[in-house]
Amino acid sequence: MTDPTPITSAPDGAPGQPDTPAETPVAVLDPPEPPEAAAPLPRVQVWMHRISVFLFVLVSAVAGVLLIILPWTPEWTDNYLLLSYPSLRPIVANGFFRGVCSGLGLLDIWIGFWEALHYHELH
Repeated sequence: MTDPTPITSAPDGAPGQPDTPAETPVAVLDPPEPPEAAAPLPRVQVWMHRISVFLFVLVSAVAGVLLIILPWTPEWTDNYLLLSYPSLRPIVANGFFRGVCSGLGLLDIWIGFWEALHYHELH
């Protein structure tokens, strides 16, 4: 059986080598081409991004502080929402459950401040 791929001669004349296009030499020390400049975003979009990051940090901080303090106050178990579900009162009053809620509050504050510290302007 014969191989169906055609055999062509190489540019230097050696039989059996496929034709390859000539490569253009590139100097190692050539400076890289500068990237194309992106169109600047409108000022409104930049300010909307700033406001959204500020509101995210503010809501995260407030919710975190509430989740840290509120589980340890009497209002946590003596509230209107638990009157409809009296079987949930022992679960909500459990120290482990209160600690988990406070831990989520710490995590929420951490996420908010991390977002504030790693804020970058849009370009």
